[in-house]
Amino acid sequence: QLQLVESGGGLVQPGGSLRLSCAASGFTVADYALGWFRQAPGKEREGISCISKGGLTKYAVSVKDRFTIYRDNAKNTVNLQMSSLKPEDTAVYYCAVDPGASWYYAGLSASDYDYWGQGAQVTVSS
Repeated sequence: QLQLVESGGGLVQPGGSLRLSCAASGFTVADYALGWFRQAPGKEREGISCISKGGLTKYAVSVKDRFTIYRDNAKNTVNLQMSSLKPEDTAVYYCAVDPGASWYYAGLSASDYDYWGQGAQVTVSS
């Protein structure tokens, strides 16, 4: 019953911005730790950002100060605001949920997460 659907991907020029949204069904995003991951061609899936039940956040060094993760509880979504985008950010972006995390825990390891969306393509190119 638990389901995640990403949206908001697309083509953006270097230096531009995009906001990805992950719509949750079957659960309430406020009650779970959530994460954003990405996978570029030929590379492993990597953690980008995560947010704990209590709102604590983490960011990969590659996106720190450029990306922001946040919940929109009214819409039951978790979002990733991306700015100052670089060609190296081109990837498929996935949201995921960790049902078993404590209120303060969120991690950037994919193995922590049990449920995943289908992904959204983000292409940064001129």
